[in-house]
Amino acid sequence: MAGWSVYIIECCDGSLYTGIATDVERRFRQHLAGTGAKYFRTKQPVRVVYTESEHDRVTASRREAEIKRMARAEKLAMLQSAR
Repeated sequence: MAGWSVYIIECCDGSLYTGIATDVERRFRQHLAGTGAKYFRTKQPVRVVYTESEHDRVTASRREAEIKRMARAEKLAMLQSAR
């Protein structure tokens, strides 16, 4: 079953957070409200800067892990090429 997305959120300090969700907008609102990931207890989410749709849970998790292993420069290059 498809319906999972991988997303990257830019934070107020310029850091990038990668996660997965079935509804990225809902998940972003949760992060803004402080009910999402612990990461956002110390960093304010600013905006969703990247999404990949049409994953199932397994492929979304694999892609999330792949992105998290990337160096910051690689992530920024990926964001630039997605524009």
